[in-house]
Amino acid sequence: MSDSTRADGPLGKPATAGTPSRRRQRFPGISTRAWEHPADRSALVALRKLSGFDDILKKLAGLVSERSVRLMFLATAVKTSERQYPEIFNMVRDAAYVLDLEQVPDLYVTQDPTVNAMCIGMDAPVIVVTTGLVDLLDEEELRAVIGHEVGHAMSGHAVYRTMLLILTNLATKVGWIPLGNLAIMGLVTALKEWFRKAELSCDRAGLLAGQDPQASMRGLMKLAGGHNLGEMNVDAFLEQAEEYDKAGDLRDSVLKLLQVLPQTHPFAVVRVARLKQWSEGEEYRSILAGAYPRREDDSNATVSDQWKAAADSYGKSFKETKDPLFTLLRDIADGAGSVGGKLRDTFTGAGSRTGTGAPGDGKE
Repeated sequence: MSDSTRADGPLGKPATAGTPSRRRQRFPGISTRAWEHPADRSALVALRKLSGFDDILKKLAGLVSERSVRLMFLATAVKTSERQYPEIFNMVRDAAYVLDLEQVPDLYVTQDPTVNAMCIGMDAPVIVVTTGLVDLLDEEELRAVIGHEVGHAMSGHAVYRTMLLILTNLATKVGWIPLGNLAIMGLVTALKEWFRKAELSCDRAGLLAGQDPQASMRGLMKLAGGHNLGEMNVDAFLEQAEEYDKAGDLRDSVLKLLQVLPQTHPFAVVRVARLKQWSEGEEYRSILAGAYPRREDDSNATVSDQWKAAADSYGKSFKETKDPLFTLLRDIADGAGSVGGKLRDTFTGAGSRTGTGAPGDGKE
């Protein structure tokens, strides 16, 4: 029997209006490594090796800040349930079921025209969505967003982000040391780069929760262009993403780099393009077929392997991008390699022997 959600609803519950009629594959025991971007995964695997720090952080947060957050939302927002926003309540249970998360996060809807969703808290994460987001997205688009936030909860991004922010704040204490400020700027820049890759990770988690690539991409497009879907087109938005990647000239490349560095989230066109690429790749197909990393094997994941995967990912992006600056750098690197090869051949005599055989082998 296929282990998937059905029209009669997740968790064996009766069907509700928020439950889609199609089947979605469930992933028992899936590890978050299955959807984490290599750069995100390498950081998380390394941080998880710091056993003890995360537990202390969770305990301290649970004592004060998380209690405060929960009380605030209990007082000022609507907690979803079978009687309040039942369709959204069903979606978070459904996402937890598909991704095999035993403790379903509480989900609150807060009155705010700003389009936003977030996962906060560490010991017992809470998901918050704004009415602006609920009004903007259709059912399947919202399902992908909720799956995205469940992905944050499962990966423990709140825990490890907080951990690194604490370490960063400690590091600022040495800012008075010569070159200290430069080191801090480098650390903050690297931290934001990780945050951006974590968002790409959770876009994948949202896709796995909903298993509707078009809905996932539509939702991201709406974040950029609003609710008037009749005036927008996903394919055209993807063409826009390609246009952005190509930039124009080196000036545009530099401007793009300067615009990206302060961001904690990738730009919408980039997210859509990356998600489409992943949804059409072997990794996504393998997960749907049941071939995915299990959380029971998480302790065997090595930091060195993850860093290599991250380096390979960045290398692949570097090779595939059409951005003028990176194209120039790639050409320079290729040219340097070619010049280096010629110099090597010149000094070793390899070039003079091409096609003539090795000395003393009797060939002219």
